[in-house]
Amino acid sequence: MSALTVTLPDGSQRSLPEGSTAGDLAAEIGPGLAKAAVIAIVDDKEIDLDVPLADGADVSLVTASDELGLHTIRHSTAHLMAQAILDLHPGARFAIGPPIEHGFYYDFDLPDGKTLNDEDLEAIEARMHELVAADQPFERYEISVPEALDLFKDEPYKMEIIEAVTSGAANSDDAGELSGDTVSYYRNSDTFLDMCTGPHVPSTGRLGHFKLQRVAGAYWRGDEKRPQLQRIYGTAWSSKKELKQHLVRLEEAAKRDHRRLAQELDLVSWPTELGPGLAVWHPKGAIIRKIMEDYSRQRHEEGGYDFAYSPHIAKSVLWETSGHLDFYADGMYPPMEMDGASYYPKPMNCPFHVLIFKSGQRSYRELPKKIFELGTVYRYELSGAVHGLMRSRGFTQDDSHVFATREQIADELSSLLDFMLGVLRDFGFTEFEAKLSTRPEEKSVGDDEIWDSATAGLQAALEAHGLDYVVDEGGGAFYGPKIDVDVRDAIGRAWQLSTIQLDFNLPERFELEYVAPDGERKRPVMIHRALMGSIERFFGVLIEHYAGNFPAWLAPVQARILPVAEAHEDYARGVADRLRAAGFRIEVDAANDPLGKRVRNGKVQKIPYVLVVGDDDMANDTVGVNARGVKDVERDVTVDAFTERLAADVAAKS
Repeated sequence: MSALTVTLPDGSQRSLPEGSTAGDLAAEIGPGLAKAAVIAIVDDKEIDLDVPLADGADVSLVTASDELGLHTIRHSTAHLMAQAILDLHPGARFAIGPPIEHGFYYDFDLPDGKTLNDEDLEAIEARMHELVAADQPFERYEISVPEALDLFKDEPYKMEIIEAVTSGAANSDDAGELSGDTVSYYRNSDTFLDMCTGPHVPSTGRLGHFKLQRVAGAYWRGDEKRPQLQRIYGTAWSSKKELKQHLVRLEEAAKRDHRRLAQELDLVSWPTELGPGLAVWHPKGAIIRKIMEDYSRQRHEEGGYDFAYSPHIAKSVLWETSGHLDFYADGMYPPMEMDGASYYPKPMNCPFHVLIFKSGQRSYRELPKKIFELGTVYRYELSGAVHGLMRSRGFTQDDSHVFATREQIADELSSLLDFMLGVLRDFGFTEFEAKLSTRPEEKSVGDDEIWDSATAGLQAALEAHGLDYVVDEGGGAFYGPKIDVDVRDAIGRAWQLSTIQLDFNLPERFELEYVAPDGERKRPVMIHRALMGSIERFFGVLIEHYAGNFPAWLAPVQARILPVAEAHEDYARGVADRLRAAGFRIEVDAANDPLGKRVRNGKVQKIPYVLVVGDDDMANDTVGVNARGVKDVERDVTVDAFTERLAADVAAKS
């Protein structure tokens, strides 16, 4: 029998009989790899393990422990869930079911308007485990478009995907369903098949470590005018241990949910009278926000920024000139017709800062010119996408725009990265991940040379700064490439917070100029930059990062003083006055309830220090210190010593 030769990632070669598959290669290398492999990458293309290999191919075997392997497991588990649902609910129609971070989902249209509940999820999960035990093979087929339209004639959502792709009107959600001139689908029983490009694990028996989590509503194509489907979310992992660890992390995340903690700690609320995505800040939350904003103002003032304020609405001509009405209209609130013009609530602050720059003749001596604003913006997020403070319809950005010469770009980007990381560290974040987003092919303005130059500038800044980064192809804004910096919170979750965007296009659209040393008029470069991003989102992340246990410098109440009895209340108020005079936020909880109850209340409210004062303290000018997270009470701490201790905590932002 003739042989074929393939090359492995380490450069070594293996000879196999003609017709051998990637699965055969795994078995040839060893039984452990044969058990662990889920798909293969052959000449940079992902394939199923049962696909025959070609002579001379470069082959990499992907195991369940690899990120791509885990992605495949989640993709296959989504199919498994769809099969279980169709078994249990005949007549159900299914839409799309992609893998996502930590899991997967699938959208369904159930017959007779049935709504799924927790008991239904348990039944679906049980059926999925039966299908795992059946060890059904995932078998791939390719057919023509007419054949696919006939095969899926009873599945209207699949039909729409086929028609959209073949007409060139598909969106990114269809990428995992269909591509090219033919239609591929997978069958893993006589009764179930699903349109998909794959690849998949070899069989359902390779799955099993999953958990269905919740049901949510989802409009087809994200369009409120289209049918509302039921979206079932699940998580899937390569081992029982990993699944258990993830579920524990989810329990911890639920305890840290900023929406629950915001209400329990009396920080923020979302009254239904306001509408989705709009919050009111209660006094304690407003104190923290003021601290955050004062900190931001101070840092920007020290950094040489000029402060600005801009209105909340503007005429359509501003947004036409900026390009927002061409490229961002779906994210804007509808216009208000007044005085013969259309006025839009602002989705961004940048055009206003452009007008400030343009208000007078500028010299190269003024550059870089840095403009800063805590500006509130309004974006029409779909109601299903709104999520507490994390995704709002009205929010405030710590927005800055730097106008610079091209020669100043490298130094400014390096300085901005220093500024950004310093701010994030002050708020308690220590782990960072950067993403460089490049030109979106379909929605962007400007020529290739400008985009290439801007992207290279950002990349050079990241590399000079020693930051690890990934490239997000096509993820830039319509006016320029950008750097996003994610932080890792206390339980390891990544949050996108800070952004730097380089923009050669708005200066062109608004015809911005400065006078160069030789008297020639030149275009400045514009750098968009937000450190916290949205104040609301940043606060939500802080709540979850600290689980509501804000460090002393941020805590709305830094210490609460508890007199043991009524006789000690005057002394308690005197201590409070001394601490307030030193600049601290102090409360006194009068002796109207038992001391133990008041101590517990202080801990529930997550106050950094609960101070108890009694007879001995009155005699010796001391307090008893209950520090948050410390079991034992410190006795006989002088008021002066505690004042120094709290001052050190605040100064260190610890």
